[in-house]
Amino acid sequence: MSSKITTITRQPGWLNKKNMADSLGISVQAFDKWDVTAIAKIGRESFYDVRSVMDNRLQHQTGKQQLGAEQVDPLISYKIDVERLRLTKEQADAQARKNKIGDKELVPVGFMIFALASLSAQLASTLNTVHKNVKRKHPDIGVRHLEAVESEIAVTRNTAAGLADRIPELLDEYIASLDHESG
Repeated sequence: MSSKITTITRQPGWLNKKNMADSLGISVQAFDKWDVTAIAKIGRESFYDVRSVMDNRLQHQTGKQQLGAEQVDPLISYKIDVERLRLTKEQADAQARKNKIGDKELVPVGFMIFALASLSAQLASTLNTVHKNVKRKHPDIGVRHLEAVESEIAVTRNTAAGLADRIPELLDEYIASLDHESG
């Protein structure tokens, strides 16, 4: 008897509960009350698509109409179209960002923080050995000269090591400068 493991991969247009609630402009708790059936579940995360939300809302509205016409939102069709348009635009924007990343025109901030932190760690490590290399190449160099070089290197090494922690602050400064230039 062989067991076949099937894996579900996240599809374009699927949103997790929080993102779907955000796109609808409601809280996660309000979305839970709608009792929308998830399109898929990967691990502990449930995913929804616009169709399942629309079906749920239309079914909910049909139930309301049966209760009484005064309880029906006369603008529901318009509101659904507005939400569908908004979600479609968000999906198009997300795909455009993904394409720019793929074309290497756009780099996620998380990657840049990782890359710059790695670079600053490498610089700090390399700077740690400079005074030893100078001493090895120039054994006749004076101790006070070597200590002066080592002191300057320590300042630079600490600055390089602290770069990773300053990246969010530098990003904020950069964004502020862009706003200042365009304003």
